[in-house]
Amino acid sequence: MAHLLDPQLKRALVERIRYYRELGIYDFYRRDPGVATLLEPAALDLESQPQERDMMTPRAKPVVPIIREEDISQSPASRASDALDPVRALRLIREDLGDCTRCRLHQGRKQIVFGVGNPNADLMFIGEAPGADEDEQGEPFVGRAGQLLNNMLRAMGLKREHVYIANIIKCRPPGNRTPERDECETCSPFLMRQIAVIKPKVIVALGAVAAKTLLAINASMSDLRGRWYDFRGTKLAVTYHPAFLLRDPRQKKEAWKDLQMVMKELGIALPAKDRE
Repeated sequence: MAHLLDPQLKRALVERIRYYRELGIYDFYRRDPGVATLLEPAALDLESQPQERDMMTPRAKPVVPIIREEDISQSPASRASDALDPVRALRLIREDLGDCTRCRLHQGRKQIVFGVGNPNADLMFIGEAPGADEDEQGEPFVGRAGQLLNNMLRAMGLKREHVYIANIIKCRPPGNRTPERDECETCSPFLMRQIAVIKPKVIVALGAVAAKTLLAINASMSDLRGRWYDFRGTKLAVTYHPAFLLRDPRQKKEAWKDLQMVMKELGIALPAKDRE
């Protein structure tokens, strides 16, 4: 008799399988002492859940993953990705994304906004979603918020070419509304692959949506800021989104404190006036 799983656990496993599918990982093995056996889909009873089965990539039958970070890092797909030149690896991710229609946001966008910058960057900025200017030009942070981000980078002694910039989602939400949870979950596997290729030393989450999505926690910006988080082995800091700083310039000093914390971690010298 097949072991019956709790419905909530089934849904979580299906979502995780879908995430691995996006990473190109299709086979999972149970690591019992001295035994490695391919797990069968019957364990999930997927036949009784057509709405979840439809979420699977049709190229391979669904199997149940044992969720272990060490197993993922040692998978053939991960090793192959690590061996690729970052420029080529990012190009392959963009090709996999294609003319994406995986969520409702494709209906109103002009173009996909993938990401831009140094594929070998030590520092990566991740925002919320493209706006009108980004949707028009196909590049993240090119509008007024992007100009402010450029100024923030200059204050750090950096240029856009030194860092990599992306968003949680890659299509503009209608009216620049906040992305829905399912939209973030649909798009985030591609962002996770970008992060895995770039391997930044530090990630800066710009704004609450980016921070909460990456960290999977629900907290206020005042609680999220001012400390380091471990994100898959990479240090992550949280600061205000440049669009918010345009609405409330009083918080620029607080954002600068966050960036100084990042600079210290990366060994970037502070301007003389800030060292005094």
